[in-house]
Amino acid sequence: MMSSITKVDTRGLSLEKNRQAEKLRNNISAKLRIIFFEKGLLFFLVGFLLGRAIILSEVSPFSVAFIATIWFMHKEKTFNTMLAILLGALSYSLTHSIFIFIAMIVFIFMAALFKNKSNQQILIPLFVFLSTSLSRIFLYSLNNQLTSYEWMLLAVEGVLGAVLVLIFMQSIPLISPKRYKPTLKNEEIVCLIILIASILTGAIGWQFYGAQIEQVFSRYFVLIFALIGGASIGSTVGVVAGLILTLANVANLYQMSLLAFSGLLGGLLKEGKKIGVSIGLLVGTCLIGIYGGSANLLPSILESSIAILLFLVTPAAWFRQISRYIPGTEEYKNEQERYLQKVRNVTAKRVEQFSGVFSALAKSFDTVDTSSIDENEKRKETDYFLSQVTERTCQTCFMKDRCWQKEFDTTYSLMEEMKGDIEREAQPNRVVMREFENHCVKSKKVVGVMKEEITLFEANRKLKQQVLESKRLVADQLQGVSEVMGDFAKEIVKERQNHDHQEDQIIHALKHMGIELEKLDIYSLEKGNVDIELTASFYNYHGEGAKLIAPVISDILNEMVIVKQEEVSPFPNGTSYLAFGSAKEFVVSIGAANAAKGGGIVSGDSYTTIELGAGKYAMAISDGMGNGKRAREESVETLRLLQQILQTGIPEKVAIKSINSILALRTTDEMFATLDLAMIDLHNAFVQFLKIGSTPSFIKRGDSIIKVEASNLPIGIIKEFDVDIVSEQMMSEDLLIMMSDGIFDGPMHIENTDIWMKRKLKEMTTSDPQEIADLLLEEVIRTKSGQIDDDMTVLVAKINKNKPKWSAVPVYGQKAL
Repeated sequence: MMSSITKVDTRGLSLEKNRQAEKLRNNISAKLRIIFFEKGLLFFLVGFLLGRAIILSEVSPFSVAFIATIWFMHKEKTFNTMLAILLGALSYSLTHSIFIFIAMIVFIFMAALFKNKSNQQILIPLFVFLSTSLSRIFLYSLNNQLTSYEWMLLAVEGVLGAVLVLIFMQSIPLISPKRYKPTLKNEEIVCLIILIASILTGAIGWQFYGAQIEQVFSRYFVLIFALIGGASIGSTVGVVAGLILTLANVANLYQMSLLAFSGLLGGLLKEGKKIGVSIGLLVGTCLIGIYGGSANLLPSILESSIAILLFLVTPAAWFRQISRYIPGTEEYKNEQERYLQKVRNVTAKRVEQFSGVFSALAKSFDTVDTSSIDENEKRKETDYFLSQVTERTCQTCFMKDRCWQKEFDTTYSLMEEMKGDIEREAQPNRVVMREFENHCVKSKKVVGVMKEEITLFEANRKLKQQVLESKRLVADQLQGVSEVMGDFAKEIVKERQNHDHQEDQIIHALKHMGIELEKLDIYSLEKGNVDIELTASFYNYHGEGAKLIAPVISDILNEMVIVKQEEVSPFPNGTSYLAFGSAKEFVVSIGAANAAKGGGIVSGDSYTTIELGAGKYAMAISDGMGNGKRAREESVETLRLLQQILQTGIPEKVAIKSINSILALRTTDEMFATLDLAMIDLHNAFVQFLKIGSTPSFIKRGDSIIKVEASNLPIGIIKEFDVDIVSEQMMSEDLLIMMSDGIFDGPMHIENTDIWMKRKLKEMTTSDPQEIADLLLEEVIRTKSGQIDDDMTVLVAKINKNKPKWSAVPVYGQKAL
């Protein structure tokens, strides 16, 4: 027992020590950040080195350019930075420090003089050019040195200074914590390297046991960027750093080749981590160092060795932190995924909030059904009605006290009975009337007022009922929107799922068949909703996606999978993209035929077929009231609204009620239309029919005919109605025939069109949907001797079991779970 307690205590002490160590590291990091960034120590050190930086023996464009950038971005640190630059310049030479001092004073004077001008980012490079050039002209004039060579040097120095201002403006913010950079562009990386190389130029002449300090750190930075960014970034850093250092000391010309080649080799060997990149630098040093002569080879190897030592002792966490900003790195990818996940979570949360708002609004509009009004509510209505009647009759009657004080119950019950009789029959019951005449001295006046008030009473009741019905409709619509938004929020946060077992099986199976995958993403393995994407290279693509890959995946997942999308590279061994998804259990083939009244062009009937998500297929026919252009507008508008609302995911019943309310309220003109809608589930062939004022539909299954009908008024006639849904289970090879009233009621001299229609459908030997639609339209027109008295539309769908062209290829004996 004591031993277990000791173990727990030891573990607790270890965790506490780790927390304390982490806290100490965070405190040290925070203090260093304050010292280097907020106190300006970093800018002070950079300024000191840039004050010493000289290229081409006497050109120094770095100092004034750096001061100009600090003036533009961090004015409060300008004085300390100027002091650091002067100290650096003094450590190099007195003449150089005088030039730097004069140039900075001239720049500060011009910048302060025009500080209120706009477009400072354009003016400041100009001021740098002028301050550098004027200072050089002044110093050269004192020594009578203004030859053509000096003119060329001062022009080069001024132009370089102006260009460096633009470069430093992009690179200084990268080392300043005031701005968060989610990623670095290639141009920003180059600008940062130019800044670093410029700083290293200030260390020229410093040695450590014969090793040049600037060469050690230049190779150190090449190692870092080669490890983080690979060969492209490593070689770029080597070229830029080597070029600037070569300008500072022409004797180091071969160093540019060494740094570039080492960055390239190190980047190629980055899979070997720090050791691989270090080997790349050593190989580059040995190969390029030979051209510098044997005298330079040993110091060069020493410089590389020191750089490698610094590189190896640098914490890996620093590299990971830098990698977050370099495109193409794993850390950058993870950072982007975290950012996208955060955006998705925030968006989903907002959508869920909106969904909650709509749900709350739906509950606030949801009211009790009018048929469930309790007795208290009815009693209140009666009291209000009788109060209105008595106000006009009993208030001025001399018998008021007797009727409403001494005999209240008798008076109230008699008037209540008369109210009920007037509501039902418009006249009171004789027995009740006789009783009331014996009780009231103004019975006829009271009855007359009751008849007048009952009209207003009924109007108020109907208005109240309409308000309740409207509230219920709004509640249904808001609840539908709330559900759609709730489902959308779930879709937003749906991440790529991990299916390691299935992924390994697919990769192994395709590799066994000679297909090398470059990338495989499994987003969903839900039954009926498989979503897989992959990229692979094919020397000459011959439909391997549908013929090989999809059948293999079908066998592994024990579900029929087909190619949904493919983008094949036109080049041999090019990268091709393939997307796979679940094949539907059933497919629908459609046939349609229609004719306008009198053989015209514009028909009042419209039809549409809509491929909805989640394996649903919708067929709809709408018949506008009447014929011609007006009827066409009604039917087209009905189907347009239906398609737009259904595609949002709102339930069918709510969609139809919404269309009804829109058509009923948006115009004062009468605008009615029928709607015949069939929703087919392609996963199980289950069909739901929503018939609004439409004719029956028929299902042909072999020799049997099934009639499908429902009774609802056309859309737009009344503002509230209940939608009857009729459901049927269809089977493979079944035919669904939908038609407008021009077809169903069209046959002439036919006593029972129902029986005639079933007989005609049964007699048809063809199973082609288009042929059935054409034959049925022709049969109806023939019964009228070629006359078309109404718009006619017939829509036929055939349900077939889906049989993909390529069957599953067995690879594993055991299916994926």
